[in-house]
Amino acid sequence: MKLLLVEDDDNLVEQLRPRLQQAGFAVEVANDGIDGAFLGMEETLDGVILDLGLPGQSGLEVLKEWRSAGRDMPVLILTARDAWHEKVDGLKAGADDYLGKPFHVEELVARLEAIIRRHHGQADPMLKVGKIHLNQDTQCVTDASGHTHELTAIEFRLLRCLMLNVGQIMSKTALSEHVYEEDQLRDSNVMEVYVNRLRQRLGRDVIKTRRGQGYVMPTPEGEG
Repeated sequence: MKLLLVEDDDNLVEQLRPRLQQAGFAVEVANDGIDGAFLGMEETLDGVILDLGLPGQSGLEVLKEWRSAGRDMPVLILTARDAWHEKVDGLKAGADDYLGKPFHVEELVARLEAIIRRHHGQADPMLKVGKIHLNQDTQCVTDASGHTHELTAIEFRLLRCLMLNVGQIMSKTALSEHVYEEDQLRDSNVMEVYVNRLRQRLGRDVIKTRRGQGYVMPTPEGEG
C-alpha cells in the first residue's frame, strides 16, 4: 500500500522511511508543502503523514486543498507537542488523527494502520476475509485450512490491498501503483506473477480474474 510522507526534517524522514517500509508501505516523500500538495492530488495513496509546519505551503493549507478537491485518503497530521490549537485546526480541516512531536515510531505506525483500517470499514487489526486471515504485524497469512504462510514484502502489500478492498475490481495498473514506490514502478503485468504466488498458497478461488478489468477478492458468501 502506498503512503505519502510530507515532512521537511530530513533526519526524521531518514528515520521513518525504512520503518514504514518494514510495516508494508511503499513510501513517497515530499519535503515541502508545494510538492506535498501536488503528490497528494496526483498519486494513488492509501494514507498520508502530514507535518503542519512545512515550507512553501503550510500543512493545514495542503490538507484543506486536498479535501476541497475531494481527496479522501486517511491523513495523520504531525504537530508540535504543545500546539493544541494545531490539532484542533487539523481535525476540523479533515485530518483523521494527529500525533505530537516527538513521538515513538511504533505509535505512529499503529495510528496510521488504524485510520487506514477505519477508512475501509475494518476495525480488527487482523484482516479477515472469510477464512483467510492476514496478520499485519508478522506479515503472514493463514489459509482456509489453518496453515500459515510467510509473505514477501510485495506479496504482503498486494494481499493487504485486495483484502481492504474486498469485492472491488482492481486493475493491474492500480495494484501496481498501490504496491510499488514511484521509482520502482514496473510493468503492470508483473502483478500476474504475484497474484499467482498468492493463489498457490491460498487457492485459486481466493483471487478472481476479471478479463480486461483486473482482479478481485470476492466477498465471502453470507457477507456484504
